[in-house]
Amino acid sequence: MKAHVSSILLGVRDMDRTKRFYVEGLGWKVKDDYGVSVFFESDGGSRVGFYGRDGLADQLGTSPEGNGFSGLALTYVVRSAARVDEIIAEAEKAGATILKPAGALPWGGYGGTFADPDGYIWSLGHSDRGTDQPYAE
Repeated sequence: MKAHVSSILLGVRDMDRTKRFYVEGLGWKVKDDYGVSVFFESDGGSRVGFYGRDGLADQLGTSPEGNGFSGLALTYVVRSAARVDEIIAEAEKAGATILKPAGALPWGGYGGTFADPDGYIWSLGHSDRGTDQPYAE
């Protein structure tokens, strides 16, 4: 297996709410909307999609129940601290829960963390160290 993710598919409880959050709140563009699932334009990265939580759990052969920290975080690396601040503000305005406000990070970078309406955690970061970072934008 290669170290590559073809797509990220997350189970959500309310598809309409999720689409509003990502489209109206964060400005994502829908590529494919199948009703039970929606995929967004990838802008060169892995495809991100959302699927009804119960249906996705059934498809994967697991229970849709779960709570607390799942051990999963989606990271989004940007080229400036100012962009981290902008995205955190956009997410909060769209209804995200800010878990960690933007600020200095223990390893020397700058970042913040929010949870979308279904609790999926997005970790935003910026660092002046290194030039080969996996920038999202």
